[in-house]
Amino acid sequence: MSDREIKIAGAPISWGVCEVPGWGFQLTPDRVLTEMRGAGLSATELGPEGFLPADTGQLKDVLRGHDLACVGGFVPVVLFDAGHDPADDLAGPLESLVAAGAGVVVLAAATGADGYDSRPVLDDDQWATLFANLDRLAGIVAERGLLAVLHPHVGTIVETKDDVDRVLAGSSIPLCLDTGHLLIGGTDPLELAKAVPHRIAHTHLKDVDAALAAKVQSGEWTYTDAVRAGMYTPLGTGDVDIAGIVSVLRDNGFDGWFVLEQDTILDAEPSDEGPVRDVLASVRYLQQVTS
Repeated sequence: MSDREIKIAGAPISWGVCEVPGWGFQLTPDRVLTEMRGAGLSATELGPEGFLPADTGQLKDVLRGHDLACVGGFVPVVLFDAGHDPADDLAGPLESLVAAGAGVVVLAAATGADGYDSRPVLDDDQWATLFANLDRLAGIVAERGLLAVLHPHVGTIVETKDDVDRVLAGSSIPLCLDTGHLLIGGTDPLELAKAVPHRIAHTHLKDVDAALAAKVQSGEWTYTDAVRAGMYTPLGTGDVDIAGIVSVLRDNGFDGWFVLEQDTILDAEPSDEGPVRDVLASVRYLQQVTS
């Protein structure tokens, strides 16, 4: 494995902060960012719109006040609708990411509906529109000095192995390797890392309870129900070969950020240590396998 120092970042979703309406109890930015820095993480993704200030000066002050850099942000946009311009949806988040000094815009091919429990099937014309919009948005992002990546994600247009293969063949955009969403969608994240390391520019590290993932794959449970039941687990405690994936990427020259993501849903303000307990466990595991 490479002897380069590994770059580990956090994401507010590990504290239950999510863009989906009704997802669960939302912790305050101050608590999330304070606990993130206390866990030894030096950087964060921005989280959903409205979590951190939209005003760029205030945003920079908040990040500076918690001694956190910004690595990027998750931006779901509708790409397949010829009558909709996704550049409008990108504009606000892109301004925030530029101001925050981020390097990556993590695009997801949104369905246009709230949540991630269902998705449409596209025809060839809609796929062509999606690819054209991907290329255009990647260009807009590049003009501002950032890199756009596409995040295969359950409940979006790009979810399954066939979808991922179609993107790899039909677009030049790099990928965000989200180890959990890929596995749930039917792609082996380790095999993808081995097959196309040059296409992977950003990572979201998740571990997954494969038995719960199978319930989502079969349609027995919704994605949201499985997340609530604990489908995502601390790194090293689930069924994803996190150590193997990190090793393959670093051996192939990956020097981007490893963003820890354990999507969770909170019913109320935690009365105990709360989500940071699992974040700390994941940090310890990742440090162990890269030492």
